[in-house]
Amino acid sequence: MGFLDILLGRTKPVAPDLDQLFALPSAAVTLEAAAGFRPTGGGAVCFATVEGAAFEQTHREVQALLDADTDRGGVPVELHEDDYGYSWLVSQRSPEQLPQLVNDLHAVNSSMEVNGFGPQLLCSLAAFEDERGRRLALVYLYKRGTFYPFAPLPGSGQRRDSALELQVKATLANDLRIEQDLSRWFPVWGAPGL
Repeated sequence: MGFLDILLGRTKPVAPDLDQLFALPSAAVTLEAAAGFRPTGGGAVCFATVEGAAFEQTHREVQALLDADTDRGGVPVELHEDDYGYSWLVSQRSPEQLPQLVNDLHAVNSSMEVNGFGPQLLCSLAAFEDERGRRLALVYLYKRGTFYPFAPLPGSGQRRDSALELQVKATLANDLRIEQDLSRWFPVWGAPGL
């Protein structure tokens, strides 16, 4: 970073650190103890849809890699497109297999990055639920290298439980690199896997 960048207030963008995903299992223990949220086994990676043979080949390789897991015992990895035109590669595990789910998310992100599709990666999420049926996602922002909680309110409409999100932020401050800029806590309405 140069002198002119400092004077103009420019900052270097944070480099993605996919190893941050491996902090999710320990954060899940803290989240369950403090707020009663347990993993559902669902997770997904969101990316901007890309056309072309190179992307199709990468998608097939990722899907084959994850579907080759013989102890999955659930739904194979699936590709979904949301209402906003983004693609989601969804992995479903049993709730006690959060470390394996994290491995799936890391493998998808790494494969996309290695094959030159890093700029299309947007976020990854792992889903949680409490005994009252409230849903929560811990969302990893690829381009920021940080996490934030997303808690949609049940029922119709697109409303979120901001108080719960702030509670989770405080709870996980020592476990995850939490995104401090709340304007970057984007809602992921209708995200598959949540």
